[in-house]
Amino acid sequence: MATTDWQSDLRARGYRLTPQRQLVLEAVDKLEHSTPDDILAEVRRTAGSVNISTVYRTLELLEELGLVSHAHLGHGAPTYHLADRHHHMHLVCRDCTDVIEAELSVAEPFTAALRERFGFETDMKHFAIFGQCAKCAAKDADGGEAGAGGKAASGGRGGKPESAS
Repeated sequence: MATTDWQSDLRARGYRLTPQRQLVLEAVDKLEHSTPDDILAEVRRTAGSVNISTVYRTLELLEELGLVSHAHLGHGAPTYHLADRHHHMHLVCRDCTDVIEAELSVAEPFTAALRERFGFETDMKHFAIFGQCAKCAAKDADGGEAGAGGKAASGGRGGKPESAS
């Protein structure tokens, strides 16, 4: 799954696409929003000798080079995704931990107000809003249990971006 774009991007900045960098980029691409531990598990499917410090160092370099980005979606480790594909903010359900990707345009009135009132330019790629998803809110309204902190049936992280309708 490695693309020549990654190779070109790295070479243009004076770096090589090493096997470890390629494996980390492929894992981030495949897993979408994933923690360093998730990325390590995926990388080890191909290269069992790679350790967690290699993954952290590689992610740090790839983020400095603008190839990956991270977001904090709650307590614990940040999640990583390819920087060029994910221009969205994250809506995180406190009950089931599902993550909904919302288009940045949804927040435009909010970011415009911050810019106008405070002169503040927002960095929305690290932005997460915590609340309750529609599924858990419906369970609460029906008097049912609203998730016990586990993953939602949809798989938890990495939903498709919602349009601003």
